[in-house]
Amino acid sequence: MPRGDDKTDYRATLAKRRHDVAMMFDGVARRYDLANDVLSMGQVRWWREATTRALDPRPGQLILDLAAGTGTSSLSFAASGATVVPTDLSLGMLQVGKERHPELSFIAGDALRLPYADGAFDAVTASYGLRNMEDTVGALRELRRITRPGGRIVICEFSTPTWAPFATLYKEYLMEALPRIATAVSSNPSAYVYLAESIQAWPDQRGLAALFVEAGWRDVQWENLTGGIVAVHRAWA
Repeated sequence: MPRGDDKTDYRATLAKRRHDVAMMFDGVARRYDLANDVLSMGQVRWWREATTRALDPRPGQLILDLAAGTGTSSLSFAASGATVVPTDLSLGMLQVGKERHPELSFIAGDALRLPYADGAFDAVTASYGLRNMEDTVGALRELRRITRPGGRIVICEFSTPTWAPFATLYKEYLMEALPRIATAVSSNPSAYVYLAESIQAWPDQRGLAALFVEAGWRDVQWENLTGGIVAVHRAWA
Protein backbone atom coordinates (compact mmCIF):
# COMPACT_ATOMS: atom_id res chain seq x y z
CA MET A 1 0.00 0.00 0.00
CA PRO A 2 1.52 3.35 -0.94
CA ARG A 3 2.58 5.65 1.85
CA GLY A 4 1.05 9.09 2.07
CA ASP A 5 4.30 10.83 1.06
CA ASP A 6 4.91 8.69 -2.03
CA LYS A 7 4.55 10.17 -5.50
CA THR A 8 1.78 8.22 -7.20
CA ASP A 9 -0.38 8.47 -10.29
CA TYR A 10 -3.37 6.50 -9.08
CA ARG A 11 -7.04 7.35 -8.97
CA ALA A 12 -10.28 5.52 -8.35
CA THR A 13 -12.96 5.21 -11.01
CA LEU A 14 -16.59 6.21 -10.66
CA ALA A 15 -17.30 2.59 -9.66
CA LYS A 16 -15.80 3.69 -6.30
CA ARG A 17 -14.57 0.27 -5.26
CA ARG A 18 -13.43 0.42 -1.65
CA HIS A 19 -9.89 -0.81 -2.31
CA ASP A 20 -9.38 1.70 -5.11
CA VAL A 21 -10.70 4.62 -3.07
CA ALA A 22 -8.56 3.69 -0.06
CA MET A 23 -5.41 3.44 -2.21
CA MET A 24 -6.11 6.78 -3.83
CA PHE A 25 -6.47 8.55 -0.48
CA ASP A 26 -3.40 6.80 0.91
CA GLY A 27 -1.50 8.52 -1.90
CA VAL A 28 -2.67 12.05 -1.07
CA ALA A 29 -2.67 11.86 2.73
CA ARG A 30 0.45 13.92 3.50
CA ARG A 31 -0.64 16.96 1.49
CA TYR A 32 -4.39 16.46 1.59
CA ASP A 33 -5.23 19.36 3.91
CA LEU A 34 -2.92 21.75 2.05
CA ALA A 35 -4.42 20.76 -1.30
CA ASN A 36 -7.96 21.28 -0.01
CA ASP A 37 -7.10 24.75 1.24
CA VAL A 38 -5.46 25.79 -2.03
CA LEU A 39 -7.98 24.21 -4.40
CA SER A 40 -10.96 25.68 -2.52
CA MET A 41 -9.25 29.10 -2.31
CA GLY A 42 -9.60 28.95 1.46
CA GLN A 43 -13.36 28.32 1.35
CA VAL A 44 -12.94 24.91 2.99
CA ARG A 45 -12.44 26.64 6.34
CA TRP A 46 -15.81 28.41 6.07
CA TRP A 47 -17.44 25.18 4.95
CA ARG A 48 -16.03 23.46 8.04
CA GLU A 49 -17.46 26.16 10.30
CA ALA A 50 -20.89 25.84 8.66
CA THR A 51 -20.80 22.06 9.12
CA THR A 52 -19.94 22.45 12.80
CA ARG A 53 -22.83 24.88 13.29
CA ALA A 54 -25.23 22.46 11.60
CA LEU A 55 -23.99 19.54 13.70
CA ASP A 56 -24.20 21.61 16.91
CA PRO A 57 -21.87 19.34 18.95
CA ARG A 58 -22.21 19.59 22.73
CA PRO A 59 -20.37 18.30 25.80
CA GLY A 60 -21.26 14.71 26.62
CA GLN A 61 -22.37 13.79 23.11
CA LEU A 62 -20.80 10.94 21.16
CA ILE A 63 -20.22 11.86 17.51
CA LEU A 64 -19.00 9.77 14.58
CA ASP A 65 -16.91 11.65 12.03
CA LEU A 66 -16.93 9.32 9.04
CA ALA A 67 -14.41 9.75 6.22
CA ALA A 68 -12.53 11.85 8.77
CA GLY A 69 -9.25 11.68 6.88
CA THR A 70 -6.49 13.32 8.90
CA GLY A 71 -8.94 14.50 11.57
CA THR A 72 -9.10 18.20 10.71
CA SER A 73 -12.90 18.18 10.80
CA SER A 74 -12.92 16.14 14.01
CA LEU A 75 -10.95 18.83 15.83
CA SER A 76 -13.73 21.33 15.20
CA PHE A 77 -16.31 19.00 16.74
CA ALA A 78 -14.13 17.99 19.68
CA ALA A 79 -13.56 21.64 20.62
CA SER A 80 -17.18 21.71 21.85
CA GLY A 81 -16.45 19.09 24.50
CA ALA A 82 -18.13 16.28 22.59
CA THR A 83 -16.41 12.90 22.23
CA VAL A 84 -15.57 12.42 18.56
CA VAL A 85 -14.68 9.14 16.88
CA PRO A 86 -12.81 9.84 13.59
CA THR A 87 -13.27 6.87 11.26
CA ASP A 88 -11.86 6.31 7.78
CA LEU A 89 -11.23 3.55 5.27
CA SER A 90 -7.78 4.87 4.31
CA LEU A 91 -5.02 3.64 6.59
CA GLY A 92 -2.70 6.25 5.08
CA MET A 93 -5.03 9.04 6.15
CA LEU A 94 -5.39 7.56 9.62
CA GLN A 95 -1.62 7.28 10.03
CA VAL A 96 -1.06 10.93 9.12
CA GLY A 97 -3.97 11.97 11.32
CA LYS A 98 -2.62 10.12 14.34
CA GLU A 99 0.81 11.68 13.87
CA ARG A 100 -0.66 15.17 13.75
CA HIS A 101 -3.46 14.76 16.30
CA PRO A 102 -2.52 12.04 18.79
CA GLU A 103 -5.28 13.19 21.11
CA LEU A 104 -7.92 11.84 18.70
CA SER A 105 -8.97 8.18 18.73
CA PHE A 106 -8.82 7.19 15.06
CA ILE A 107 -10.62 4.02 13.95
CA ALA A 108 -10.33 2.15 10.65
CA GLY A 109 -13.78 1.35 9.31
CA ASP A 110 -15.80 0.63 6.18
CA ALA A 111 -18.82 2.92 5.76
CA LEU A 112 -20.95 -0.02 4.67
CA ARG A 113 -20.01 -2.20 7.66
CA LEU A 114 -19.24 0.11 10.56
CA PRO A 115 -17.87 -1.51 13.73
CA TYR A 116 -20.39 0.20 16.02
CA ALA A 117 -23.55 -0.88 17.82
CA ASP A 118 -27.07 0.11 16.84
CA GLY A 119 -27.95 3.57 18.17
CA ALA A 120 -24.46 4.17 19.55
CA PHE A 121 -24.06 7.80 18.45
CA ASP A 122 -25.88 11.03 19.21
CA ALA A 123 -24.86 12.40 15.82
CA VAL A 124 -22.99 11.28 12.70
CA THR A 125 -21.29 13.38 10.06
CA ALA A 126 -19.10 13.17 6.97
CA SER A 127 -17.40 15.90 4.95
CA TYR A 128 -16.63 15.25 1.26
CA GLY A 129 -16.70 11.51 1.90
CA LEU A 130 -20.21 10.29 1.09
CA ARG A 131 -19.56 10.95 -2.59
CA ASN A 132 -16.68 8.44 -2.52
CA MET A 133 -18.64 5.56 -1.03
CA GLU A 134 -19.49 2.59 -3.19
CA ASP A 135 -23.17 2.54 -2.21
CA THR A 136 -24.57 5.94 -1.19
CA VAL A 137 -27.92 4.71 0.12
CA GLY A 138 -26.24 1.75 1.82
CA ALA A 139 -23.86 4.09 3.64
CA LEU A 140 -26.72 6.37 4.69
CA ARG A 141 -28.63 3.33 6.02
CA GLU A 142 -25.60 2.18 7.97
CA LEU A 143 -25.24 5.66 9.47
CA ARG A 144 -28.94 5.56 10.35
CA ARG A 145 -28.43 2.21 12.09
CA ILE A 146 -25.76 3.52 14.45
CA THR A 147 -27.59 6.78 15.28
CA ARG A 148 -29.88 6.88 18.31
CA PRO A 149 -33.57 7.70 17.76
CA GLY A 150 -33.85 11.47 17.46
CA GLY A 151 -30.15 11.82 16.65
CA ARG A 152 -28.97 13.70 13.60
CA ILE A 153 -26.81 13.40 10.54
CA VAL A 154 -24.90 16.23 8.87
CA ILE A 155 -23.26 15.71 5.49
CA CYS A 156 -21.10 18.39 3.90
CA GLU A 157 -20.58 17.54 0.25
CA PHE A 158 -19.89 19.11 -3.12
CA SER A 159 -23.11 19.94 -4.91
CA THR A 160 -24.63 21.89 -7.81
CA PRO A 161 -24.27 25.68 -8.18
CA THR A 162 -27.65 27.37 -8.16
CA TRP A 163 -26.88 30.15 -10.70
CA ALA A 164 -26.43 28.93 -14.27
CA PRO A 165 -23.63 31.33 -15.38
CA PHE A 166 -21.66 30.50 -12.26
CA ALA A 167 -22.28 26.79 -12.83
CA THR A 168 -20.65 27.06 -16.25
CA LEU A 169 -17.56 28.78 -14.84
CA TYR A 170 -17.36 26.23 -12.05
CA LYS A 171 -17.49 23.32 -14.48
CA GLU A 172 -14.63 24.87 -16.45
CA TYR A 173 -12.63 25.23 -13.23
CA LEU A 174 -13.26 21.61 -12.27
CA MET A 175 -12.22 20.13 -15.59
CA GLU A 176 -9.45 22.51 -16.63
CA ALA A 177 -7.90 24.51 -13.79
CA LEU A 178 -8.28 22.13 -10.85
CA PRO A 179 -6.15 19.27 -12.24
CA ARG A 180 -3.40 21.74 -13.22
CA ILE A 181 -3.32 23.34 -9.77
CA ALA A 182 -3.36 19.89 -8.17
CA THR A 183 -0.15 19.06 -10.02
CA ALA A 184 1.61 21.73 -7.96
CA VAL A 185 0.14 20.97 -4.55
CA SER A 186 -0.72 17.26 -4.45
CA SER A 187 1.42 14.12 -4.37
CA ASN A 188 -1.18 12.43 -6.61
CA PRO A 189 -2.65 14.90 -9.14
CA SER A 190 -4.62 12.13 -10.88
CA ALA A 191 -6.77 11.83 -7.76
CA TYR A 192 -8.10 15.31 -8.50
CA VAL A 193 -9.21 14.26 -11.97
CA TYR A 194 -11.38 11.71 -10.15
CA LEU A 195 -12.53 14.53 -7.83
CA ALA A 196 -13.76 16.59 -10.76
CA GLU A 197 -15.47 13.61 -12.39
CA SER A 198 -17.14 12.47 -9.18
CA ILE A 199 -18.49 15.95 -8.44
CA GLN A 200 -20.06 16.19 -11.89
CA ALA A 201 -21.66 12.75 -11.52
CA TRP A 202 -23.04 13.51 -8.04
CA PRO A 203 -26.76 14.28 -7.52
CA ASP A 204 -27.87 17.84 -6.88
CA GLN A 205 -29.20 19.05 -3.56
CA ARG A 206 -32.74 17.78 -4.02
CA GLY A 207 -31.52 14.49 -5.46
CA LEU A 208 -29.28 13.82 -2.47
CA ALA A 209 -32.12 14.73 -0.10
CA ALA A 210 -34.22 12.03 -1.75
CA LEU A 211 -31.49 9.47 -1.03
CA PHE A 212 -31.57 10.46 2.66
CA VAL A 213 -35.31 9.75 2.74
CA GLU A 214 -34.81 6.42 0.94
CA ALA A 215 -32.29 5.45 3.62
CA GLY A 216 -34.76 6.16 6.45
CA TRP A 217 -33.83 9.69 7.54
CA ARG A 218 -36.52 12.30 8.12
CA ASP A 219 -36.96 16.09 7.92
CA VAL A 220 -34.11 16.54 5.47
CA GLN A 221 -32.84 20.11 5.09
CA TRP A 222 -29.91 21.64 3.27
CA GLU A 223 -27.94 24.89 3.20
CA ASN A 224 -26.09 26.02 0.10
CA LEU A 225 -22.58 27.40 0.56
CA THR A 226 -20.54 29.40 -1.96
CA GLY A 227 -23.40 29.54 -4.43
CA GLY A 228 -24.14 25.83 -4.16
CA ILE A 229 -20.60 24.55 -4.81
CA VAL A 230 -21.05 22.83 -1.47
CA ALA A 231 -24.25 21.97 0.39
CA VAL A 232 -24.66 20.94 4.03
CA HIS A 233 -27.49 18.42 4.39
CA ARG A 234 -29.02 17.73 7.80
CA ALA A 235 -31.63 15.15 8.84
CA TRP A 236 -32.88 13.24 11.87
CA ALA A 237 -33.17 9.57 12.80
